[in-house]
Amino acid sequence: MTNRGRFSSEKRHRDLGAGNIRHLQGLALLGLAVLLPLAVLSGCVSAASGQGGNPAGQAVLQANPATVNFGNVTVGTKLSQTVSVKNTGTADGVIADASLSSAQFSTSGITLPASLPAGQTLNFLVWFNGTTAGQTSATLTLKTSNAAGDVPIALQATAMPPPAALTMNPASLSFGAVTVGTKSSLSVTLSNTGGSDLTISALTLPGAPFSVSGIAAPKTISAGQSATMNVTYAPSSAGSNSGSIVITSNDSKSPATIPLSGTATTAPVGQLTLSPTSLNFGNVNVSGSSTLTSTLTNSGQAAANISQVNVTGAGFTVSGLTAPATLNPGNSVTLQVKYAPASAGAASGSVSIVSDAQGSPTTLALSGTGLQPGLSLLPGSISFGNVVVGITNSQTVKITNSGNASLTISQATLTGSGFSTSGLTTPLTLAAGQASTFTVLFAPAAAGSVSGSLALTSNAPNSPASIPLSGSGVAATYTLSVSPASLSFGNVNTGSSASQSVSIANTGNSNVTISQISVSGAGFSASGVGAPVTLSPSQSVTLTVQFSPSVAGSVSGTISVVSNASGSPAAISVSGTGVTPPVAHSVALTWNASSSIVSGYNVYRSTVSGSSYAKVSSTLLTGLTYTDGTVQSAQTYYYVTTAVDTSGSESAYSNEVQAVIP
Repeated sequence: MTNRGRFSSEKRHRDLGAGNIRHLQGLALLGLAVLLPLAVLSGCVSAASGQGGNPAGQAVLQANPATVNFGNVTVGTKLSQTVSVKNTGTADGVIADASLSSAQFSTSGITLPASLPAGQTLNFLVWFNGTTAGQTSATLTLKTSNAAGDVPIALQATAMPPPAALTMNPASLSFGAVTVGTKSSLSVTLSNTGGSDLTISALTLPGAPFSVSGIAAPKTISAGQSATMNVTYAPSSAGSNSGSIVITSNDSKSPATIPLSGTATTAPVGQLTLSPTSLNFGNVNVSGSSTLTSTLTNSGQAAANISQVNVTGAGFTVSGLTAPATLNPGNSVTLQVKYAPASAGAASGSVSIVSDAQGSPTTLALSGTGLQPGLSLLPGSISFGNVVVGITNSQTVKITNSGNASLTISQATLTGSGFSTSGLTTPLTLAAGQASTFTVLFAPAAAGSVSGSLALTSNAPNSPASIPLSGSGVAATYTLSVSPASLSFGNVNTGSSASQSVSIANTGNSNVTISQISVSGAGFSASGVGAPVTLSPSQSVTLTVQFSPSVAGSVSGTISVVSNASGSPAAISVSGTGVTPPVAHSVALTWNASSSIVSGYNVYRSTVSGSSYAKVSSTLLTGLTYTDGTVQSAQTYYYVTTAVDTSGSESAYSNEVQAVIP
């Protein structure tokens, strides 16, 4: 409802007159002091100090050094540096956590969270353990909980491959007795056991009667590789001879020396040779065997007296020659070497024949690989826990051939009620390192605990491999809960609406289907859940209930949730009261413009005629209308207005108007 009043402010301004206006202006000039408020025009206000520093009561953590450079570090070598963190603030600090952006770095000597009092220093170690060659940059961030900010520490390192390393096998050569005018040859294997290329830059040879073939400098041997150097002893006169081969390389222990020795004799001596000089058995199944032969011949001018026949290497045995034995010039004997691996993997060894022949011992190199499949199961056991009767639960099993030969699973035997498999067909063959998956299922037919096993028969040594199985069948329960069970909307204005939420949850162990949701009670409705809808165990949905009264008065009703749960339907009580909204009142005021030049107008109001006026216009009004929307029912108000000139002087009150609010 709107009341309108009209003022005659123009008359009031005429009554003031020019003299009165001047008088007010004179008062303003003579009696009013001009005060300029202190104001911040722009920017930030901060306290400056000749000392500099930090805000009082704050921790400030600083790391020293802020950048840690490990330089070059050999791969596989772990190196540390000390880092100090000092609290330069005025309050205790706390390092809550630390994070590293690279796994190549780690820390020790610090336990988190760590408290750091003001002025104190904490020392700890930062480690670099480069596993891969190359440059690595990372950041260690110390996270603070009450300091000025987190503390970043830059980390740098370069992982260098291990240096070249020269090994010699054998480390020295003894040719024994050699007949003048003949020669004997032995070999040395030069291997690079380091991580970088080995460069042989020079070979210094002893000279006659020794000579070297098969290798010449410069020579590069890659990491993990080897080269063979042949050394020949060819004496031209009787007597003892010695010397050495000096190998200069980029090995840190360079130069390396191979001592040589031999005795020249004019008497005939035996010389034993093998053909072939090495036997490679290749792949042999574990529990199986393979036999190869080599012929030992005395190609010298005298009988060779054999004192020892030695065999090294797992799985190797030799027959056909038993020491002591004598082998006359020109005669031969056949060595039978057997390889019977007891485990999977590569094997190497030798047959060493010790005699009085020149160049003793005579060596036969042996190598072979034992083959064996391996059966690995993951998981090693399966527990299905509680499974509702009539429901199927499943778990995945991974089979891996952890051996180096083909794995064949010939049979799968399953025991236990309710257990089954899917995706497993026998026979199943897996190559070395290959994996396969299948599914074990549990579908209990009745309540109660069940145990069983799955046994896999194969050609692996752990056959049959068994996986224990267990589970429990539980009876199906169908329960539905609603929360809250009742809703009270209180007073709601007619023509408007209010809403509240209800959570509907499946508290059983089986799926529950809500088939219908019905609403009773005038003004009530529900949304958010469309029936039919199925809830799995522990799943919930939110139902929104609205109350939109069209008439005043109390209303009650029910939300009914129909489902296959026990106790269906679930009922939600709803209630509310429709109320008529109060009538809003306002007073619209207008007035005549002043004949003088003014900046604007103020409106005043009172509940008493002729006095106690209070300004109701919050700002100076430049127009000739104002609406007061703060009035209350059953009240009478009295309004006046004033005019304000350009100097800020305000006129007397205008005539009063009355507004009666019903």
